[in-house]
Amino acid sequence: MTDTSHSDPAAPADRQATEHILGRSLNQTWPAGALPPGTRVTVAPDMNGNGGWQVKFPGTIDAMGAPEPNEHAQALTDELKYWVAFDEPQYDTAGEGPYRKAQIWGRYLKPAGES
Repeated sequence: MTDTSHSDPAAPADRQATEHILGRSLNQTWPAGALPPGTRVTVAPDMNGNGGWQVKFPGTIDAMGAPEPNEHAQALTDELKYWVAFDEPQYDTAGEGPYRKAQIWGRYLKPAGES
């Protein structure tokens, strides 16, 4: 699988801007068992209306930062958050965007080809 962030000329600027906003460096140590960078995925909308994306769409796991534990109160046990680069810019359910990349909860990602 290919690390697409290194071929993206915006990747260093994306990482720098995100780290500035977060006030910390993005972890680069990939957890065991996590989807690797370059994995093609489908991002699914939240069918319960709790936010997320307007439609189902394709993307790629991005190496901008390693997957991180999802510490949200509604997170699933051991759920990870992944950086995903979108094939086409997308709008969230609040109508904000378009976004070309975002951090997505693992429950909303399906490797391409899985139903």
